[in-house]
Amino acid sequence: MKFWIDLHGCAKNQVDAEELAARLEAAGHGYVEGAEAADLVIVNTCGFVEDAKRESIEAVMALRRAYPGKRILVAGCLSQRYAAELAADMPEADGFLGNADLGAAARAAELCLAGERPVLVPPPPSPAPPPRRARLFDYPGTANVKITEGCSNRCSYCAIPLIRGELRSRPVDEVLAECAELVARGISELVLIGQDLGSYGLDSGSAQLLPELLGRLSGLPGAFRVRVLYIHPDRFPEAILPVMAADPRILPYFDLPFQHASGRILRAMNRTGDAEAYLGLLGRIRSALPDAALRSTFLVGFPGEGEEDFAELRAFQDEARLDWLGAFAYSREEGTPAYSLPGRVPAKLAQARKAAIEEAQERITRERLERFVGRELDVLVEEVVEPAPGAEDAAELCIGRAWNQAPDVDGLTVLRGLCEPGAVARAKVLAVAGVDFDAAVL
Repeated sequence: MKFWIDLHGCAKNQVDAEELAARLEAAGHGYVEGAEAADLVIVNTCGFVEDAKRESIEAVMALRRAYPGKRILVAGCLSQRYAAELAADMPEADGFLGNADLGAAARAAELCLAGERPVLVPPPPSPAPPPRRARLFDYPGTANVKITEGCSNRCSYCAIPLIRGELRSRPVDEVLAECAELVARGISELVLIGQDLGSYGLDSGSAQLLPELLGRLSGLPGAFRVRVLYIHPDRFPEAILPVMAADPRILPYFDLPFQHASGRILRAMNRTGDAEAYLGLLGRIRSALPDAALRSTFLVGFPGEGEEDFAELRAFQDEARLDWLGAFAYSREEGTPAYSLPGRVPAKLAQARKAAIEEAQERITRERLERFVGRELDVLVEEVVEPAPGAEDAAELCIGRAWNQAPDVDGLTVLRGLCEPGAVARAKVLAVAGVDFDAAVL
């Protein structure tokens, strides 16, 4: 059987897709590039918010229209959360597979091809090391490493516990071994991911284990770098700061989803911070690591958010001066505590607030990026820009990421000079173009 995976959602979903591929290939099936050559098309869906759910469903419908004779298996978060409903309402799909136990992938695929229309949503299995991911769905040189699954923070708006369950942390030794194997394969950037890496280890009764993990990664030999994503600001493990200061390979890049700055709204979100606490945290990070790059997300339009709450958020944004920021309008998710909260904010107003946040952040980001002009940075090359057909004297250009640019969400570095994808190039930043760097390879 030949299969292809249509990816949707976040980096955690991407790791799931890589594990799906590993399990199916171990069972003797072959991966192909694209739906055209596949016997089975697997749509690895996202079910986090309304827009993501809609995108995943539309992808299934589009594939069915394009390939009426192929088998389509709907996998991922959407199947985990809505398997029964989808099985009843989506005749376009030939089977459904949740993401709690990817060990069921081969069985789901084989039943699907046999015409039995499986609906498999098994519970999480007993803890065991995941299979080696021989196939990485990323640009050359980058690999995501999932160190936790699920989340126990219980933010009132969030459906993650409904989809992925309670927090489950992988052992430090297991993560370390996987990272060492990836570095041996030539990976230049290890991206540690999970719903909240500040909680890593807390489910086992241990203290926060992220400082220990980073310290032990620092002991690995080799020219690689480590990026840490998604740390809940209410549980930020400040013991990681001296580890980062001591080893430049542990990047001083922080993704801290503050979500809001109004204490009243944060309490309704079941979070404990406020603007003063968050500004204090940012100050301590910048004191320990003056060049730190800081990213966050803001959630606007949460039930009960008034003009004063939004004004407090905007004031915090101006004072925090974050390098990168994503803004999202509240998505009302059934099964979450916030679903039934009064004071719903009209969608048009929520979108206007989102636009105001984004407009202000464009200016802040450009100002923050200007500090790098004239400096030399190591850039992980991701792809070569092909010249337009018929172009004469086309410049040699590549696209990559500097240490302060995370995959998929931040700006990029446009490199003047030809490099090999997956290589790390030393480059001088010439200018800031929008939210990107214009740089010359040295």
